[in-house]
Amino acid sequence: MRNFFYNIGYFLKEAKTIFRVDLLSNIFSVFSIGLIFFILSMIFSGLWISNQVVEVLQREAELNVYYDENIGDLEIGKLIEDIGQIPGVRQVNLVKEDESYNRMVGILGKEASILKLFDDNPFTAFVEMKIDLNEIDNILEKLDTVDNMEYVRDNKEVIDKLQNIVLILKVLGVLFMTAVGISTLVVVSHIIRQGIYNNREQINTLKLLGAPDGFIGFPFLLEGLFLTIGGGILASALISFIIYYGFRQMGGGIPFIPLPPAEDLIYMMIILIMGISGILGIVGSLFGLASAKSK
Repeated sequence: MRNFFYNIGYFLKEAKTIFRVDLLSNIFSVFSIGLIFFILSMIFSGLWISNQVVEVLQREAELNVYYDENIGDLEIGKLIEDIGQIPGVRQVNLVKEDESYNRMVGILGKEASILKLFDDNPFTAFVEMKIDLNEIDNILEKLDTVDNMEYVRDNKEVIDKLQNIVLILKVLGVLFMTAVGISTLVVVSHIIRQGIYNNREQINTLKLLGAPDGFIGFPFLLEGLFLTIGGGILASALISFIIYYGFRQMGGGIPFIPLPPAEDLIYMMIILIMGISGILGIVGSLFGLASAKSK
């Protein structure tokens, strides 16, 4: 280990020399690996955002219960009490006509002026329920037995579709991660073998001088690591820009989407991509050295 640290300057210098021998090919390799990692980071970003949206929607899952408008306050109070006793109902609120109108004004924003075309408030009062989404089937079944209830509006279908999207993204993530791993290992191992072939005379000289295989092969391992790390840095820069720019656009245009903090997402993507690039760089280099040695 002491000799390793003593020779680290030599290893870095040799890796730099090997990289420069086939400079143009190595530069293109860095860009191609970077683009592959960038696409992978896009898939992981979409998966993380989708998971975040589904979790927020599940926490905020609610049902709106519309009741017979002819019933009095006592019946409304009894309705709220009955609903509150259903297992899985976390909170029950009565939303009156004026509040319902104001909520729609907030949703429509500048377009709310269209509501002034109505002579009377077009919205009715309803009972708002915060629920445990896992209990929604049982809650809907119990609501059918509650008196004076006319109609229930829920967002289960939307959440089910989002969960299906998350499942598809997970499958795509696994498939693409496999494809990225295999393609990166092939590219790096091929470059390492080519580097060994281009420097075969120097390698033979070192062997004649008694240099061990580890001493000879370590600069090539560093070269493979530099390639994938360079690709990882390029992918991290691209995904950071896309997330930062994309969040600014989506945050202004679609403010009701519960996006995670952009800084957290960028940080997670950089850690993930750099970790993958480091692992694939080392493993791909070892494959390249092993295959070159076997020949």
